[in-house]
Amino acid sequence: MSGVAKKVADVTFKTGKTIDWEGMAKLIVSDEARKEFSNLRRAFDEVNSQLQTKFSQEPEPIDWEYYRKGIGSKLVDMYKEAYESIEIPKYVDKVTPEYKPKFDALLVELKETEQQSLKESERLEKEIADVQDLKKKLSTMTADEYFEKHPELRKKFDDEIRNDYWGY
Repeated sequence: MSGVAKKVADVTFKTGKTIDWEGMAKLIVSDEARKEFSNLRRAFDEVNSQLQTKFSQEPEPIDWEYYRKGIGSKLVDMYKEAYESIEIPKYVDKVTPEYKPKFDALLVELKETEQQSLKESERLEKEIADVQDLKKKLSTMTADEYFEKHPELRKKFDDEIRNDYWGY
């Protein structure tokens, strides 16, 4: 196998082992996102499998003597010389250096957004707990108990009464 193909196969195999697919799957909320995530994982596994099998194997060596017997020495020697003169160009990655900074910036933005989302989630859960608590106590709660939790409403009502504004 050529050195480049072997390296690509090795890197892909190692990358496949380091991806936390289950951890990412737990973060997905919508059914559509789950479907797309499943398609992504299946495509990754298919490509990874091909790299491990198809491209990681050395090609079988050509039996030049077998062809010499059937075709003739002169023609086979010409093909052998042409075959051996072929140089497979080395892959030079020009794309990664261009997009790596953009990808890294997106990762930073992702982490910041994740933190904001977690903070907002905590705030909303607290608000839900407060509303549920209020719902339970609402039928037996007095106005004073309610105003203890919402002092801004007490001030608003006191101002309305003081200014003789009764809502009409």
